[in-house]
Amino acid sequence: MRERRTVDSSSSAADPSEGMGTLRLKREVGLISAVSLIAGTMIGSGIFMSPEWVLYHMGSPAGSLIIWAACGLLVMFGALSYAELGTIIKESGGDYIYILRNFGSLPAFLFAYTSIIVVRPASVAGVSLSFAKYAVAPFYQGCSTPEVVVKCTAASCILLLTIINCLNVRLATAIMNIFTVAKLLVLLVIVIGGVVLLINGHTQSFQDAFQNTTTGIGPVGVAFYQGLWSYDGWNNLNFVTEELRKPEVNLPRAMMIAIPLVTCLYLLVNVSYFAALTPAELLSSGAVAVSWGNKVLGNWVWVISLSVALSSFGSANGTFFSGGRVCYIASREGHMPDILSMAHVRCLTPSPALIFTSAMALIMIIPGNFSSIVNFFSFTAWLFYGTTIAGLLYLKIKKPELPRPYKVPIIIPIIVLIASVYLVLAPVIDQPQIEFLYVILFILSGIIVYFPLVHYKRHPQFLQRITLHLQLLLEVAPTAKNTN
Repeated sequence: MRERRTVDSSSSAADPSEGMGTLRLKREVGLISAVSLIAGTMIGSGIFMSPEWVLYHMGSPAGSLIIWAACGLLVMFGALSYAELGTIIKESGGDYIYILRNFGSLPAFLFAYTSIIVVRPASVAGVSLSFAKYAVAPFYQGCSTPEVVVKCTAASCILLLTIINCLNVRLATAIMNIFTVAKLLVLLVIVIGGVVLLINGHTQSFQDAFQNTTTGIGPVGVAFYQGLWSYDGWNNLNFVTEELRKPEVNLPRAMMIAIPLVTCLYLLVNVSYFAALTPAELLSSGAVAVSWGNKVLGNWVWVISLSVALSSFGSANGTFFSGGRVCYIASREGHMPDILSMAHVRCLTPSPALIFTSAMALIMIIPGNFSSIVNFFSFTAWLFYGTTIAGLLYLKIKKPELPRPYKVPIIIPIIVLIASVYLVLAPVIDQPQIEFLYVILFILSGIIVYFPLVHYKRHPQFLQRITLHLQLLLEVAPTAKNTN
């Protein structure tokens, strides 16, 4: 860890062969790849697994659909707010860099500490476990899949993603584009199947659709958690702003294309699920999409299992792509060890940060449980989303003179901030669990790390020697900002 490097954004070099050999990550992400990064990460395992849990907490089909629509609206408002932040602060790092610039070093470090060690790896682990579950399901028809097989497959997925993302940014974005098209086609198949069922009169789930609807603050909050898991990835583009072409144009444009598209598809897919399955059948299904396939596609159900596995893999790729950048940017700002801010001298990818994220995700797989990962991730994520949105409100009120290529009405971030406070407090107040206390204590434990290592810079003497050896081993070098 070290003091933050201040680099003139007008200094030359986007290639190691130019000038003094300064490294920068290239601007390889265009509009199509930006839309794919958002939509491809959002459409992962959640829409194939979370409907069961949303229905469980809401109690009725209508209540469940309302939650899915409300999640989409909330995410759209959040994305519009983040788009304004991204055009004011044109640096990669997403929430981390926005909290750093608005609230200072300690809050930003707490975000990085929590995100890098737990939140991002947990997200990658959760999606990879979903991929593994669907990928191996065809080999264990009629019996339960051994847990060790699922976890080994998930670990293989993470290792493959590490290799892909360390080799080339274009390769990673090309895979995102291909998998996004594939998963959109899968969702369209489910939607069309639902339309056919509704035309044929399969509407029993929509009779007395509000019956048994839950109205408690806590259950609704947890239902939001499960629904929002399926929308996770809506802010991923903000983590790679320095690699995005024309961010002032493509950042808001990509969000306005991807998020409404995904929201509409999610609603239609849920309608299709309810057309094929009764609420009782949906609740007893361990894999909603497969149960739908058994009812509608018959012997072709294997197509759904394969498609969900590929969809989860594509989502994990997007989460991994952006998650490694948080680690990379935090290190560049002096909040993590130096080695994590370096890039490969030929591939121009932040390979040390990606390898570290991979290692943490592999650890997360060991005790992996889908539902617990979702709840922990959502609680922590919305705590920091609210902090980031508060930073936007601060900039709007205190610094209205800052140039803003894109602006949102102030009421939108206010709504997102209120929703963030609700999502953090409601489950804790209504159904307090010891796990929430552990989360808060873990976040606060970052203060113990921050003061000696970051604020007072008391570093072990051997750390520099380890950094030099790792530089030689990984063939990496320090990088500069790319905010031109």
